[in-house]
Amino acid sequence: MIALLRRDLALAVRAGGGFGLGLAFFLIVVVLVPFGVGPETPLLTAIAPGVLWLGALLACLLSLDRILALDWEDGSLDLMATSPLPLEGVVTIKALAHWVTTGLPLVLAAPVLGVLLNLPGPGYPWLTLSLALGTPALSVLGTFGAALTVGLKRGGLLLSLLVLPLYVPTLIFGAEVARRGAAGLDPMTPLLMLAGITCGTIALLPFASAAVLRMNLR
Repeated sequence: MIALLRRDLALAVRAGGGFGLGLAFFLIVVVLVPFGVGPETPLLTAIAPGVLWLGALLACLLSLDRILALDWEDGSLDLMATSPLPLEGVVTIKALAHWVTTGLPLVLAAPVLGVLLNLPGPGYPWLTLSLALGTPALSVLGTFGAALTVGLKRGGLLLSLLVLPLYVPTLIFGAEVARRGAAGLDPMTPLLMLAGITCGTIALLPFASAAVLRMNLR
């Protein structure tokens, strides 16, 4: 499993589908928002948590089609399916590699980019915590979507249409945690809901992704 994780991390960096693309998109979204809504400080402060979470979500979405597509194209996925490592472990490692190369850099960059949107001081730790807790769910859900569309020609658009509705609960509760934290309110209720979503996806979706892959590989 460690060797597979190292391989996926190396491929993500070499292929350009890792943290570089996601961070660049995240930066573009955050920089362009003030030009679109105006430079009013109160308005930027109000929308900062939602914009940062939405930017992180869309940045994660960019590289989902690369999670399994490259392995499908070169035949590596067939070898993984016949290896001693169960497919549930394979998709879990794939999701972990996606989070390390995409989700984790976004978590680290979000507080820095929050300065551009005038995010209030109390909101920074809650924004970082919500992204650290919610982005693993985005990677696991994205891996499930990648398993559904693997092998399809031009499946990137279909993957986005399938995964985006599944992302909505994570977006709602994650942005609410950051918003309440920035406003000085109690964020524990949405934080617990966000934790429940992440734990549920990590516990259940690897089995669903593995089952879908077995059907696609037949």
